[in-house]
Amino acid sequence: MGSLEGKVAIITGGASGIGAATCRLFVKEGARVVIADLLDDDGETLAADLGEAAAYAHTDVSREDEVKAAVDTAVDRFGRLDCLFNNAGFGGVDGMIEETETSGMEHTVNVLLNGVVLGMKHAAPVMKEQGSGSIINTGSVAGLRAGFGPHVYSACKAAVIHVTRSVAMELGESGVRVNCICPGGIVTPIFGRQIGVDESQIQERLPIISEVLSQAQPIRRSGQPEDIAGAALWLAGDASSFVNGHALVVDGGMTGGRGWTETQTMFEQLRELISGDLTPGGGAGS
Repeated sequence: MGSLEGKVAIITGGASGIGAATCRLFVKEGARVVIADLLDDDGETLAADLGEAAAYAHTDVSREDEVKAAVDTAVDRFGRLDCLFNNAGFGGVDGMIEETETSGMEHTVNVLLNGVVLGMKHAAPVMKEQGSGSIINTGSVAGLRAGFGPHVYSACKAAVIHVTRSVAMELGESGVRVNCICPGGIVTPIFGRQIGVDESQIQERLPIISEVLSQAQPIRRSGQPEDIAGAALWLAGDASSFVNGHALVVDGGMTGGRGWTETQTMFEQLRELISGDLTPGGGAGS
């Protein structure tokens, strides 16, 4: 028996990347899933591959009626809702602050922040009536530290982390847990789009992106969608039943601080400079 046997989940952005990996893992662990996404072809193909345990629902998370429809699909098709993974996202508006377009900013906020709030809004009544449920929101290391993403993206992710804590204080009293996952550098098509890779070349460029990201944290490999799916599995299941309002960082140590090797190299260079300065007739002080 899988760890999610008998449970029902909605996974937004479920047709590709982290979402698709999570759909596959959840079904493997016994769950039935609603794949909520805008990528109709990919979503329907994935649902067909997963069989009777999956359904696809076209969902723009910035539209309240479509978010509600996804929740209704879960309840109508499978009878309940045990987990909502608010995972849909994109890089959003980019560039220097003085170049930020208002329309792009509004769209970014609508997807990355409002979409999360809407998901919680419509999942909450179902889960409260059941007296149980797990809501998982996708944050980011960019919401914890500056310099890891575009300005508006980073602000939205910081807001997601805090609204997770805030809603957890409310829904926890009804037996519903709310947590978030903060991924580091994960190799997905979204990452490729954000750095400007042409859509037709994303899949073939992913190994290059993976190689670059493998050097971004102490654990010398790039993050994979399955790493985040595994974290979501734990938060969705009963093993995390006493975890509420938590931001689970899955980044290979990226946000831990300066790398050990980098620090030791810096200190060695400093020792050499000081030693040179103190040598008679040598160094900058001679």
